[in-house]
Amino acid sequence: MPFTNKVAVVTGAGKGIGYRICYELASNGANVILNDVEEALAHDAANRINEEFTGRCIAVAGDTGDVAFTRLLVEKAVQHFGRLDVAIANAGITLFGDFFTYPPESFQRVMQVNLAGTFFLAQAAANQMKLQGGGGSLLFTSSVTGHQAHKDLAAYGMSKAAIEMLARNLVIELSSFGINVNTIAPGATLTERTLDDPEYEKTWSRLTPMGRPATVQDIADSALFLVSEKARQITGQSIVVDGGWSCISPSPYE
Repeated sequence: MPFTNKVAVVTGAGKGIGYRICYELASNGANVILNDVEEALAHDAANRINEEFTGRCIAVAGDTGDVAFTRLLVEKAVQHFGRLDVAIANAGITLFGDFFTYPPESFQRVMQVNLAGTFFLAQAAANQMKLQGGGGSLLFTSSVTGHQAHKDLAAYGMSKAAIEMLARNLVIELSSFGINVNTIAPGATLTERTLDDPEYEKTWSRLTPMGRPATVQDIADSALFLVSEKARQITGQSIVVDGGWSCISPSPYE
């Protein structure tokens, strides 16, 4: 169990990719602080994990766009488990909108959750890792839209590209403390949200060179590798998990 006695914080984890990452961490021996903005969703997710891995997961509900709350997540990890080894900034918000009429309030909300939420979780986690010694791992959830243009997602794509630059910059700040930092950029992925669209899987199976969209397990497998001891020499990198879509970038709107 490669994460035995490790402690992780994962944001935006009530369902989808974040939940699967928490589940896999717990199944591999980690103790996990599971965050979601929706309290009922967070507690239900933690309870489901604890049914299989007793006591390994604690739900902490709240908005990671709130800097004080983001710092609290790190405090909770230390309070409950004594340390922090892994921090995964997965929480994000997607607000579609035409560039010509995109409202300032939508722009600010996307930046606060996606950028500030990631930046200040990384800051709080890195300070704790620096204090306790022994290094650690940070992982940010980016997106293929940070690599390729996507209609009506100018603000979102901008935020995801910025997250990847943050990871690159933090190599300068964190490497001397044994902390590595990377991003993972999912492409089309089957989640509770995307499965609400009956055409989603068919459309993205047609557009994806590997013949199908990703599953949450595909993303979680890549995430666990990047925060494991096997990836200690990998830092400042972004791993795209999209079945090859970003290499050719066919549009779903054509």
